[in-house]
Amino acid sequence: MLSTSILIEKQIEPELVSLMNQEEEKERKPNENRIPNKIPILPLRNMVLFPGIIIPITAGRSKSIELIEDAYSSDNMIGALTQKKYNIENPNETDLYTIGTIAKIVKLLKMPDNSTMIILQGKIRFQVKTFIKISPYIKAEIMTLKDKYPEKNDKEYLAIIDSIRDLSIKVIQENPNLPSEAIFAIKNIDNPSFLVNFIAANMNLDVTKKQKLLENGQIKTRALDTFKLLNIEHEQIKLKNEIQSRVKIDMDQQQREYFLHQQIKAIQEELGDTSYEKEIDDLKLRSKKKKWPKKVKDHFNKELYKMQKSNPQLPDYTLIRNYLEFMLELPWQKYSKDNFNLNKVEKTLNKHHYGLEKIKERIIEYLAVLKIRGDMKSPIICLFGPPGIGKTSLGKSIAISLNRKYTRISLGGIHDEAEIRGHRKTYIGAMPGRLLQCIKKAGTSNPVFVLDEIDKVGTGIQGNPSSALLEVLDPEQNNSFYDNFLELGYDLSKIMFIATANNLSGIHPALIDRMEMIEMNGYSIEEKIQIAKKYLLPKQIKEHGLKKEDIILNNKQIEKIIQNYTQESGVRNLEKKISKIVRRITKYIATNQSYHKKIKNQNIIEILGNPIGIEKYENTNMPGIVPGLAWTHFGGEILYIESILYKGKGNLTITGNLGNVMKESATIAIKYIKAYYKKFKINYKKVSTQDIHINVPEGAVPKDGPSAGVTMLTSLISSLTKKKIKPYLAMTGEITLRGKVLPVGGIKEKILAAKRAGLKEIILPKINKKDIKDINKKYINKLLFHYVSDMQEVIKIAIPDIYI
Repeated sequence: MLSTSILIEKQIEPELVSLMNQEEEKERKPNENRIPNKIPILPLRNMVLFPGIIIPITAGRSKSIELIEDAYSSDNMIGALTQKKYNIENPNETDLYTIGTIAKIVKLLKMPDNSTMIILQGKIRFQVKTFIKISPYIKAEIMTLKDKYPEKNDKEYLAIIDSIRDLSIKVIQENPNLPSEAIFAIKNIDNPSFLVNFIAANMNLDVTKKQKLLENGQIKTRALDTFKLLNIEHEQIKLKNEIQSRVKIDMDQQQREYFLHQQIKAIQEELGDTSYEKEIDDLKLRSKKKKWPKKVKDHFNKELYKMQKSNPQLPDYTLIRNYLEFMLELPWQKYSKDNFNLNKVEKTLNKHHYGLEKIKERIIEYLAVLKIRGDMKSPIICLFGPPGIGKTSLGKSIAISLNRKYTRISLGGIHDEAEIRGHRKTYIGAMPGRLLQCIKKAGTSNPVFVLDEIDKVGTGIQGNPSSALLEVLDPEQNNSFYDNFLELGYDLSKIMFIATANNLSGIHPALIDRMEMIEMNGYSIEEKIQIAKKYLLPKQIKEHGLKKEDIILNNKQIEKIIQNYTQESGVRNLEKKISKIVRRITKYIATNQSYHKKIKNQNIIEILGNPIGIEKYENTNMPGIVPGLAWTHFGGEILYIESILYKGKGNLTITGNLGNVMKESATIAIKYIKAYYKKFKINYKKVSTQDIHINVPEGAVPKDGPSAGVTMLTSLISSLTKKKIKPYLAMTGEITLRGKVLPVGGIKEKILAAKRAGLKEIILPKINKKDIKDINKKYINKLLFHYVSDMQEVIKIAIPDIYI
């Protein structure tokens, strides 16, 4: 109220109030002859001029300034009409109300910023008959409107006036933003109709309501409407004061924000429609749609009750809300329907992966049991083998074939137990474990869940994540997996877990015990050719936006890429090389260059560069050099072990960046020779009077494992007897002090490495004969295998000259 009145800016001088009282009295019987029937129209923005009221107006528009100057130099009379919309810069006749107030320009002032200020006094209401001129400013033909005053002794009217006066005083008293001098102005207004106009002009109303009051010619009705609106304003001020008193405290910046939120809350509560209540109702509605166990439902309702009793501005409220949201988003007892069409499943697996018959057979077996029984605890499968052979992508293919959702978590580098079990929700920034987060994202409680790189889980000061995985991967326990954030048991028994690893030595022994270990061996050259032709090349052609006919890569060229540019068990590097060739073809097509669609050997060299070298057998024709077969994380390799003798005292020197196990194998070999030198026709003096040096080339590469024991012993006997080993022969196996040959791992990778190198015969431990049966015969048909159980058999095959 009193937001625009000149009385406030003049601090309510008594003489001015008296003057307006007198002017209002004159306006009861205005001299209509003084009012011209055609007057210029001044558009008013965001204000309504009432008869008798004096207001200041700042004119900035050039048309308005011109109008004011013309009127001020003549009869000082203008018509004030309010704009319907505030933001219209150049209003025409349709943008103005048709009822306004004729005004007299009391004073004209030029301001320093070149704007013009005028003081207007409202005289009498008028209505526009027609607009007769638009330029340079609007003029209109008008007719004056007479107000209808009630009788002087109308008690109801006088009571309304008294109520308006009393209520307006209360508004001024209770609103700290209004000056107390305004009370003096109200008390000194004698004329009832002027009081009505004065209050109506200064109330905090929008323009449409003020215009409606002005258009009402019945003074009594105008007074009653003004009183109603004033009463609403008074209630608003009372409510605001109540809110302020409710939260009145000494505040810092944080308390200030809290105060503002409390005000909003109190206002929303009065409106009866708060976002806080909507939030609670939304959680209740969503909980009714959830199909969850009764224990979970009761726990949810208990936490929801806590939330209702909490202050929305406190941290606990947000914590509980996030917790309830997470509970609702988890797919409690929601399962996808498995695909029991086993023929279709087999086709899907064959479509996405070449070979891997053992894995595919295991999946079919699992589905067969599930189909017959209807329910079973999901197996925990661990696929282990060298990188790049498709362990992770196989998990996705299994999900597609089973018609289940697929989700994956990478365990490499995780060293905090909370990553699996989550944090307690009382901590700031608490989150559930990644396991439940992935299940939430999957949207079902029976997805195919790939635990990638399980052998690379670390251990830190926050605990051992492997220990947390013990419960996850135990079919007898995971039906109620406990997450610290959820604080409830969650059923993981329907999830099909598939773990992947490169090396079993890095996995916790208890975890190995809980999983079904399935070894995935590297691919032979023939298998890699088929994989490249059926999967890798079409994939790269599609990803690069080419057509099938844009590039032709035959089997011979693929084999050349495999042998000359990749040395791996998997196909990851092979895919990179194929991608590089396809990129070059894409460049030719994009730049309109001519090229041969059929890729030749010369094209491969131009694109991929010079070959990196083929790991071929080297027949050194010297005693003491023996090719062994080794297994690394990247597949099988040929490992040459060499030994020499020189004058000394029987000391042993080992070089080649070897681990403790390989050093121990060398020690076992020399001790065995000293104990059984007669069996190999060795002169003992050579052993006791000469030093022995064993070296494994490529010293920058760390090497370890027991597989080189047989090779080291053969190399030492070759050096001591000065007999060369049989050409094109390699070996692998662990030895004991008794000369027994023990089995080793990675047989398929080692054999594939031997074949790549061009070897023809391989000595293997007798127990490893079963591993040969798992290899497709067409990949090993040109290799001769010797199965041995002790070192004498090895020497008879490797160095037959000793026994001649």
